[in-house]
Amino acid sequence: MSALAVRVAGIGLWGPALAGWPASVAVLRGEAPADLSTTQKPSPPLLPPAERRRAPETVLFAAQAAVEACAAAGLSPGELPAVFGSAQGDIAITDYMCATLATAPFELSPTKFHNSVHNAAVGYWTIATGCRAASTALSAWTDTVGASLLEAAIQAHDTQAPVLVAVYDSAAVGPMADPIHHDCGFAFALVVDVDDPAAPGPRLVLEPLDGAGATEPDAAWARELRERNSSAIALPLLAALAGTTERRVRVAAGPGFVLDVTVRP
Repeated sequence: MSALAVRVAGIGLWGPALAGWPASVAVLRGEAPADLSTTQKPSPPLLPPAERRRAPETVLFAAQAAVEACAAAGLSPGELPAVFGSAQGDIAITDYMCATLATAPFELSPTKFHNSVHNAAVGYWTIATGCRAASTALSAWTDTVGASLLEAAIQAHDTQAPVLVAVYDSAAVGPMADPIHHDCGFAFALVVDVDDPAAPGPRLVLEPLDGAGATEPDAAWARELRERNSSAIALPLLAALAGTTERRVRVAAGPGFVLDVTVRP
C-alpha cells in the first residue's frame, strides 16, 4: 500500500464529556476538563421522532456523529457514500435476542430482530437520508477505527469524491458485559475527500507501518474512556485533529497492520 492523502471536510463526535465537535475541541486539547459522568443522549435530527424512539442506542450515536460531520462539510447526507464501523454492533439487542430465544421464543420482537443486524445503523441512516449511494458496514474488533478510516480513504480515492465514515459502539449488557467492558456509548464521524490544497480542512496522510503499536492517549480521562468503549480508540487521532500543529499518530487497522497517520491541521 502506498500513502493515501485525504482532506477532512467535516467532523462529528458524541460521547461522555464530548457533546459535539465544537464543544469537544477544548477538551481534546487539554484546555478544558473532561467530566466522563456527563453524557447526553443523542437525538439525531435526521431521524423522525418515531424512529428515534424505537432506534437502538448504536443507531442514535452513529447518526448523531454522522449528521454533524455532514453539516460541517456542507454536504448533503443523501449524496455521500458511507462506511459505518462498529466493533460489536448492538450488544444489548443481542443479549435480548439470546435471552428471549432461550426462555420465550414466541415472544421475540420483530422490531428488535430487525435492529439486531450489524448494518442496522447504516440502514437507518440511508433510509432517513434517502441515500442511494454505496454503503459499507464493517467490524474489525479493536482495529475497527483504522479499518474504517482506511476503507473510506480508499473509496474516496477510487471515486474521487467525498465519503462519510462513522465508527460507533454502545454499552454491553448481560453476560457479554464481562468479556466486553463497554459501559457507555461513543461515536465519531469524518467526511473525507481527496486532497485539494485550495480547500479548507485538516489533511491526513495514511501510510502502512508494520510491527508498531497504536498510539496511546496522552490524557488519563482519554485512556479511561478508551477502556470503556472500543470506538474511543480514535481519541489520539481526534486530539490531533483538534490541535494546531502537525502530529503523527498510529492507528491499528488489522492484525499486525498499523496506519501511520500524519495529521496536518
